[in-house]
Amino acid sequence: MKLLIIDDDLRQRELLQEVFAARDYRVTVCGDGREGLLLLQSEDFDTIITDLKMPHLGGEEILKAALRRDADLPVIVITGYGSIDSAIAAMKAGAHDYIQKPFDPEELVFAVQKAVAHYELIKKNRDLAARLETIQADELIGSSDAMQEVKAMIGRAAPLDITVLISGETGTGKELVARLIHRASRRSGGRFLAVNCGALHESLLESELFGYEKGAFTGAAQAKKGLLEAADNGTLFLDEINSMPPPLQIKLLRVLQEGSFLRVGATRETNCDIRIISATNCDLKAELAAGRFREDLYYRLHVMNIDLPPLRRRREDIPELCYHFLAKYNARYDKEIEAIDHRSMEMLCRAPWPGNIRELENTVSRAVIMASGPTLVAASLPDEIRQAGQSPAGLDLPMMRLDEVEQFMIKKALVATGNNRAQAARLLGIDTSTLWRKMKRLE
Repeated sequence: MKLLIIDDDLRQRELLQEVFAARDYRVTVCGDGREGLLLLQSEDFDTIITDLKMPHLGGEEILKAALRRDADLPVIVITGYGSIDSAIAAMKAGAHDYIQKPFDPEELVFAVQKAVAHYELIKKNRDLAARLETIQADELIGSSDAMQEVKAMIGRAAPLDITVLISGETGTGKELVARLIHRASRRSGGRFLAVNCGALHESLLESELFGYEKGAFTGAAQAKKGLLEAADNGTLFLDEINSMPPPLQIKLLRVLQEGSFLRVGATRETNCDIRIISATNCDLKAELAAGRFREDLYYRLHVMNIDLPPLRRRREDIPELCYHFLAKYNARYDKEIEAIDHRSMEMLCRAPWPGNIRELENTVSRAVIMASGPTLVAASLPDEIRQAGQSPAGLDLPMMRLDEVEQFMIKKALVATGNNRAQAARLLGIDTSTLWRKMKRLE
């Protein structure tokens, strides 16, 4: 940790340098506020200790300069007897703490330790927020109000070591959201493991989750770790949690309550430190009412709920998703499709999408394979999409207006070409004057 000490008292500077260096701090000292200001402008520090009253440049100016550089940087001011009003003023101005002379060096050490810990937490949260923003920008596609709410919920959940229940229809991206939460969390250095609770028979699911001892059953020739152990210090994602059999629900509840479990065939418990994120494509409250899911487990899993909207409820995101998948499958299949024509985009926006984003991605993937020119046209789309897209009967909500689709495509083209209108027009398959007229109309 880098510590800057600014004090015009030579003996006190030397004493503090010795005290903090003995505790493995990297200490920089100076005896003048002007020198301290230069150091502050050229180097990064984790905490600053400054005397309040100094010749030429006092601690108030150091404090202001430090907070201009980083509003969260902890500054501890040292004040002499009789200057308590000045110390209070410094605290109001943003100082982290103040120490009154004469003081015990250990008192200052304790204050610095608290300040450094506080600053480390702030920096970690900044890093998590930046990481989450980057991850979401790359992978969580959609600018609709519904998706903005989902992104906000992920941002709230990720830094907190709590269970999260993700609900939504099949194909809405529940595992993607779980991975984003993990990657933006403090457990990101650990493993992310996923299991579909509805895909395995009860005995296989138990062995997969909890592991087993040698000889626990026929064929158990050696002990095996389960996912709970393998994901230690990481995240375990339980998809289709509603399908988990009641006996395993009881065992999972113990994991959440006690942080321990029994391998199959074991007599000694194993400890684990994991975060559990679960997902369901059905109404768990209805499962509770039917007696198929434990109420106590439900409330353990449901500390925070993120509900993913079906694609038909966020049609305004379809053009953005289409171009995202177009770029993905262009690269995969070595294609150079530059645009999706208006008629095809209208069909894509009208289609009902019972399979949600997964179905849309598969459709775009197939269309990229089938397309033969630089523009994806309706002939490349599957028959069922063309048929559903030609009639409003395929909708259960109002479709996205064509002018909104045009606006999105124009923005996308301008971003892709660095705001070069001529190149954007070529990308869209229109001339520059047509692009200009559309931009004026859509303003």
